[in-house]
Order: sequence, then C-alpha cells, then structure tokens
Amino acid sequence: MKKLMLGNAALARGFYEAGCKVFSSYPGTPSTEITEEAAKYKEIYCEWAPNEKVAVESAHGASLGGVRAASAMKHVGLNVAADPIFTISYQGLNAGLVIVVADDPAFHSSQNEQDSRHYAIGSKIPMIEPSDSQECLDFVKTAYEISDKFNTPVFIRTCTRVAHSQSVVEVGERVEVPQVPYVKDQMKVMMTKAVKLAHDRVEQRTLELAEWACTSGINRMEMGGTKIGIIADSTSYQYAKEVFGDEVSILKIGMVYPLPEKMIRDFASKVDELYVMEELDPIIETYVKSLGIKCFGKDKFPICGEFSQNLVRKVMGKSVPEVFAISEGIEIPARPPVMCAGCPHRGIFYTLKKNKCNVYGDIGCYTLGAVAPLNAMDLNVCMGASCSGLHGFNKAMGKDGEKNSVAVIGDSTFMHSGMTGLSTIAYNGSNSTVIILDNSITGMTGHQQNPTTGKNLYGDPASKVDLEALCRALGVNRVKVVDPYDLAAVETVLKEELAAEEPSVIISRRPCVMIKGIRHNPPLKIENEKCKGCKSCMKIGCPAIAFNKETKKASIDPTLCVGCNVCKQLCSFDAITGGAE
Repeated sequence: MKKLMLGNAALARGFYEAGCKVFSSYPGTPSTEITEEAAKYKEIYCEWAPNEKVAVESAHGASLGGVRAASAMKHVGLNVAADPIFTISYQGLNAGLVIVVADDPAFHSSQNEQDSRHYAIGSKIPMIEPSDSQECLDFVKTAYEISDKFNTPVFIRTCTRVAHSQSVVEVGERVEVPQVPYVKDQMKVMMTKAVKLAHDRVEQRTLELAEWACTSGINRMEMGGTKIGIIADSTSYQYAKEVFGDEVSILKIGMVYPLPEKMIRDFASKVDELYVMEELDPIIETYVKSLGIKCFGKDKFPICGEFSQNLVRKVMGKSVPEVFAISEGIEIPARPPVMCAGCPHRGIFYTLKKNKCNVYGDIGCYTLGAVAPLNAMDLNVCMGASCSGLHGFNKAMGKDGEKNSVAVIGDSTFMHSGMTGLSTIAYNGSNSTVIILDNSITGMTGHQQNPTTGKNLYGDPASKVDLEALCRALGVNRVKVVDPYDLAAVETVLKEELAAEEPSVIISRRPCVMIKGIRHNPPLKIENEKCKGCKSCMKIGCPAIAFNKETKKASIDPTLCVGCNVCKQLCSFDAITGGAE
C-alpha cells in the first residue's frame, strides 16, 4: 500500500515495520515528530526522557535487555548524548540500536547548524542518510540489519527538508523480532583490558563496514553523461537530479560513514570532472581529496546554510528560470517571530527590561524575549547553560553582577540540564537569582509533556516533579512563586530576590496560552476617547496590539487577545477595558 508521508512519519513507520519495541527521546525540531508518530503504534513503547543523554542510555539499556530500540534527537541534542554514545560504540549491544539525528542547515529552529557527520567519524559508528520518505522507511530496516550484523549502534542522519517534506511511501507489515536472552559478560564493563580489546574490535568493524558499503547497494552509481560527475548525499542528491537529470553521472551516497573508497575511486575514473555536493561541512570532499582524487566542492558550493535547485543551477553555471530567478537587492519586510498574545513569559521580560537587568537566557520559546521591543535577553548558549553561566558570571562580577543579573530557564529545560547548574550555584555559593518559567508544557517543540507536567507522552497520569521542593533539595532556601500576569507582584519579588544575600529561585507559573483546554478571558478593548497615543501598551510587544500612525490610537485585535490584562496594567489613562476583572 502506498501513502504520502512526511519523512519523520516514514521513519516512525520504519521502526514499526522493523520490530522496534522501545523508543526513548527528548523533543527537538526537526526530529520531534518521529517519536510522536512512533507512539501511534501500540507495539512500540515510547517515552519522553528528561534529556537526550538519558534517552540514549535508556534505549541502550533496552537493547542490552534484548529488544530492538531507538532514540531520536536534533543535532544539538547529540552533543548532550555524546558521552554514552562514544562508549556504547565500544561496548556493543545485545539487540539492534538505532539513533536518529536531525540536522538543521540554515538553523530554522536552532542555535547553530553543526554537521552531525563529525560524530559518526569521532565515535566510529556507521551513519546512513536517507534522501526522501521512502528511504527514511527503508533505511531504518537497513540500520537494524547493520546493527545486528556488526554489533554496533547505527546513526540515521536526516535534515529539515527530509524530515518535514512529503513523498510517496510503499508501506509493509511489521516483523516481530524475537527477544535476545541477556547473558552476563564481564567484558562489557568498560575498563582496562576490555576497553583495549573493544577498541581493536571497533577498528576492525570499521574496515568491514567500508567493504560492506561498496557492495550492499546503499551507495549507488547512476551513470549519465560523463563530462561531469557529482558525489551527493541527502537533499543534495535530490537537487542534483532535479537540475541535471541524466546530463551528469551521480554517485548517490547513502552511507556517509564509513565512505566507500573503492566505489569513489571507480566513479571518479569514469568522469572528466568531479564535484562533491554536500550541505554544511566538506566531510565527503575531504575524504575524496585524501584519496588523491581531484574534485570541486566548497570552492564552488557554500559551507553555510541550505542548498536549493536554483543555488545548484547558479553554482554550476546553468541558467535560472526567470520565474524562479534569485532576487538580489530587493528588500523584503522582516517578519521576526514573536511570543504569542497572552504569553505568560511577556510580563517577566517586560519587568526585567524595566529594571535594566542582565539576563542570561536559555533554549526555548522564551528566547524570543530577546526580540524587540522587549530586548530583554543578553545571552544564551545551550540547554541549561543559563544557570551555570550566571554562576560564573556572578563569580567574575561580584556584587555588581549579583544585584542586577538573573538566569531565565523553562521548566522542561530546567529538568533537561538546569538542575546541575542550580546545584552549583547553591554548592559553590554565588548569590544568583534563577527564574524558572513554568508554563506547564514543553512549548517550543509543540507541547510535549515533561517531568513537571504530571503526564507522560501518551497523556496518561504520571509522577509530577515538585519544582519548589526540588529547588530546596538542591540547596536553595529562597524559593518564590509568582503569577507573571501580575506585573506589580513580579517586580516586588524580583527586587526582593536580587537584594537577598543568598541564592534564590523565582518560579513564574502560568500555563502556556496555547495548551488545549486552557480557558481564556474575554478580549480587552481600547476606548478611543481615552487613548492618548502614549504607546505604553506597545512596550510589551504583544501581537494583539496595533498602533495607527494616522489616528495616533492603539487598538486590540479581539481574535488574538486572551484577556491577560498585562497591557491594562501599563495604561495610565484607563483606556483599556474588558478582560478579567
């Protein structure tokens, strides 16, 4: 049966058909939907873990328990999971283990655009790379075959365009894989002699995988015109096919580590000029050149951002159709993302800006607090860095920093990797104030549950972390809870905690306005005769509020407003009415 499927949905289908039984992940765009789609199959147990390291360790534990397991994450999540992954490569498995990593060229929803192929090389774990939805499904099955045959975890690398584009997929039936009995083996304890022998096995395995890559069919030559030969992977292969068709010959790379040396040499000998087309870093190009083969690569194609059909046409000297011509010098109005109308984080950031605080932010939808007109976030690095980063900042700045600097972190991110940062604040004694934005959900990636919400991935009741008790258990004595819609209360508590001579936590608690079932207040409205055009209500950057330059009056869109009353508290002329009284 054929279906039109997103790449992520096709990957989930592949895990179902391949007999996967345990799937543990942490949400991260563009990988999130893989686990959500896999959860629709009752034969696969799925869960959200607190972070990617825990997810991989859980999946590996399931593998050691004898069942096929998997984990999915985005590229920066792989940084978090790297510690166990490198050693799992040595230790091996008991049943198949597949790790999906979704890269984000052009950082559509990420803080960088790193190339995860480096991790395959560094950990010496095979990595395969589908270029469409059908290959997403098929490559999952191939990944488990590789995993079983070579006793290794296997990476499947995707990117935003593969994960979130649709193509036709031929679906099949599930194959139930018998559970492998667990047998005690001291050589799986990674120390001394066991590690040395394991490393030797990994090196031999890599040689065998390179041979397999040349004969398995996962890499293939598509011979056309031989004046130009192109080596391409992932979406680059699709662009090359769309632009050139049979005009050129293409070596389609399905396994990006280890690369097929014999096939590359053979292909290069059959074409006059060789080009390597790959997004981000010159991984394939560097390998080809290490073989002494001349090729063009990043001297022609950009190292930053995504490719496209028109970029390929332009780089390769082909004409760009006028209707699709790349426009140059045309200014398009910017449409930066903003926090939703009624977002509970808006009151916090308004207050932080008003008090001229230094704000060390974190990763989540609240990162939009850095956007005008709030401009209330100074720094962010990675998940959880706000807490430990603020600690170091205050150790350097002393009183000057401690009395005017805060960390801001979401509830899910705090559970992911903020707890250790807060513990170092308490343990090593920096007078730091951490604000936990508890919106009762993992907002940025599409409303997934987390350990603070009281529900699991399936929406069933689960244990709920008590944030106040947790912060106290980590050594913080001062823990205050505020409603971010109450600006006066937020400012009072902020000033109190910044003035305190010890570490403190402020929990800003209000559910995300987009959570299904949340009841909103009636929309606010502006009385024109009372509005003085002072623009005070515009300072919070709410998308429901607009200002007419001709009438010099503000207005509120009733279809967007949720009646949060934050703007009402800013108006000195009582021009804003309605909402919750």
